Amino acid sequence: MSAAPLPLTLANLLLRPALGSRRHPDRVFDRIADKAGRADGDEWFVDGFRPLLAEWAADAELSPVGWQSAQAHVRRHLTNRARIRRLIAEHPAIAQEPIDKPVFVVGLPRTATTLTHGVLSLSDDHRCPRLWELLAPGLAPSPRERQKAVTTARRTLDGTYLLSPRFREIHPMTAEGPEECTFLLPHALVPLSQARLPEYHAQQFGRDFVPDYRHLKECLQVLQYGRPRRRWILKSPMHTGNLDALRTVFPDATLVWTHRDPATAVASFCSLVECGMAISRRTVDLHALGATWLDLLSRSVQRGLAARAGIPREAVVDVPYSWLGSDPAAGAPKLYAAVGARWTDADAAQLPDAATRHKGSRPHRYDLARYGLTPDDVDAAFADYNALRAEVDRA
Repeated sequence: MSAAPLPLTLANLLLRPALGSRRHPDRVFDRIADKAGRADGDEWFVDGFRPLLAEWAADAELSPVGWQSAQAHVRRHLTNRARIRRLIAEHPAIAQEPIDKPVFVVGLPRTATTLTHGVLSLSDDHRCPRLWELLAPGLAPSPRERQKAVTTARRTLDGTYLLSPRFREIHPMTAEGPEECTFLLPHALVPLSQARLPEYHAQQFGRDFVPDYRHLKECLQVLQYGRPRRRWILKSPMHTGNLDALRTVFPDATLVWTHRDPATAVASFCSLVECGMAISRRTVDLHALGATWLDLLSRSVQRGLAARAGIPREAVVDVPYSWLGSDPAAGAPKLYAAVGARWTDADAAQLPDAATRHKGSRPHRYDLARYGLTPDDVDAAFADYNALRAEVDRA
């Protein structure tokens, strides 16, 4: 691997004295939870983060920056949960806000999910969460409060890009741009992109995710309360393995499933995860990274395929990569028609910017072999999915 960027090296030196606190993760957790606030009946949410922080602390290769990131992850989720519960208690009508016919963009990561989400967000009839809202969801802010939240989100992004300039090239983000609702899911796969967490990994496919999606709905209700109601456009590749739970909480949801060759998608995503790991760990075992994410992604897709069999056909829209990845001007109207939305001249005028917004200034190059994987490995893991993808391409 190349040498760490100088800002990352300096940040680890500066934060090294605080790394010792990871020897007492329960003590650190209690401080975070007490400051965030606890509500009766919310033990399932709060206590679920205690073993995660403990396992994160036990990663022998965790860097000082990585330990700060772990605490920030837990702090953000607990603080946001306390705020959401407090707001609903203060304004009971929030719980009655209808989240009607939302659209969820799902599929493997690096299959144009971000582009699809961005294109669907163009319509004035649609509402998608912005990064600044996802980091600290709340009621409609004043102009001054909004600017403060945007500034905080921008500084968070700037800090990430300073520590990992390559991350910006692979996955550009903006504070005010549409972003994925992974930020609101309590038990998503995000920690596995920053640390070695075998127990958390093993728990992913035995966990009941319905409470997570109920929390997501409450966050959306808070973000909608007191504002014009529009159709929610949401996105996360991490939804793919939890479609049963998603449909339990959002039974009238439309699923937009993006498709691409999994060998390409897995290689590209492993490259992205490597950037996160390089920030949070002193060393990165690239072959272990490849094995971890081949398992997580292939099992997520298998679960998605199993759930899909019980979902009404009209509730699933399949989007081949060529629709937007090759020719957005031709694909965007088809996408809108498929989800029952109006494609207007105003939307078309914004399309060129949306199509280029998430492209880095340099080509993103990646190679399966770097992560100890071969095309045959990926094809074997995604055999059932490739059969579906072939049907989609033929159609």
